Amino acid sequence: MYQVAKETEADWWEVEALYDLCFAPGRTALSSYRLRDGVKPVRDLCLNLRQDGVLAAAIRYWPVLVGGAEVLLLGPVAVHPTRQGEGLGGILMLESLNEGRRLGWPRVLLVGDEPYYRRFGFAKITGVEMPPPTNPDRILALELIQGGWEDVRGPVEKFC
Repeated sequence: MYQVAKETEADWWEVEALYDLCFAPGRTALSSYRLRDGVKPVRDLCLNLRQDGVLAAAIRYWPVLVGGAEVLLLGPVAVHPTRQGEGLGGILMLESLNEGRRLGWPRVLLVGDEPYYRRFGFAKITGVEMPPPTNPDRILALELIQGGWEDVRGPVEKFC
């Protein structure tokens, strides 16, 4: 049986180890990591999925600014390689997005593959500029509240 729970500070290094396992060694050099550096994650949306106490998947969210408006930056989301294809990432996506909506967050941004994230409602967005070297075709957005992205455009900046 799976257990979904909010990430605690005690989970931090175990989650980091999962991200190290799932992503390339240079992951922390990506522009999205520069936006996260020194910024506290949105704890209410950072979730872990465990089975029998073993970490199987994790998702994190961070606040950023786009044109001065607060935006959730989703990522990373990771599923242990031995558990991929079981829908665990989807469980965390839906659970966290529903919680973000419940908490009143109007919008979410991520850098990723549209064919995967489209099923959660994400689509390419224009006029939102991630720091280089981000491929603009991989900048995806989702409204959690109708009109959440209306008139929100500009560079993505670190939340201070």
